[in-house]
Amino acid sequence: MSAYDKVLAARASDRAMGSFYIGQIIDNFIELHGDRSFGDDGAIVGGVGYLDKRPVTVITMHRGESLEERMKRNFGCPSPEGYRKALRLMKQAEKFGRPVICFVGSPGAYCGITAEERGQGQAIAQNLWEMAALETPILTVVTGEGGSGGALALSVCDKLIMFENAVYSVVSPEGCATILWKDANRAPDAAEVLGLTSADLYRLGIADEILPEGDKTPAEIAKDLKKTLVSSLKEIDKVHISRLLATRYERYRRIGNLY
Repeated sequence: MSAYDKVLAARASDRAMGSFYIGQIIDNFIELHGDRSFGDDGAIVGGVGYLDKRPVTVITMHRGESLEERMKRNFGCPSPEGYRKALRLMKQAEKFGRPVICFVGSPGAYCGITAEERGQGQAIAQNLWEMAALETPILTVVTGEGGSGGALALSVCDKLIMFENAVYSVVSPEGCATILWKDANRAPDAAEVLGLTSADLYRLGIADEILPEGDKTPAEIAKDLKKTLVSSLKEIDKVHISRLLATRYERYRRIGNLY
């Protein structure tokens, strides 16, 4: 499978995303709404529940199922209030000592003028700043397409897990091809050089673990994901919070040096 084939697989309309996996692995999930500033962004769904009897805060990008729902949720492209809602829930998790689990699956943040008017860039930057020093474990799972700063705003973490056919990149292949060659039709070429596949990112040390998909059903993948998340949290529990924060900071300094 080529890099661009994986991009198409990550974008597939029938691909199970974060909301599905929350339903499969999180018990007694209660959704929490609003950013306490402007509104409630449907492109970000977050709340509290139990992972293997352990209380956790869970946040996901949600694009919706039907066309009507996808329009309502802006096709999973969050606005500033979505990122502020996510940060509110993260700070709440820190206060009560709950680990944070984020699911990424979006082409990026909403780039409309209304989002810019409400401080899209500032909201993303605030998430990066706060997550870097959040005194609780953070796990991020890239289930589909992880695009640009919109994905990074939920990805400052202690462990990044990628599904086998997920992609994660600073720009879409079409956007990259348009910038480099003024031709969006060269997106497959751009995908090859961007290094956006799970294998590429694991090789670069950005992704920590790849979750195989193969011919497994989403329900089977969910079982594997649950085991991975539970074992990952148990490993992180052994690390003192000061060392965890230092390692998190060093991790993103290292990633920055790659580019």
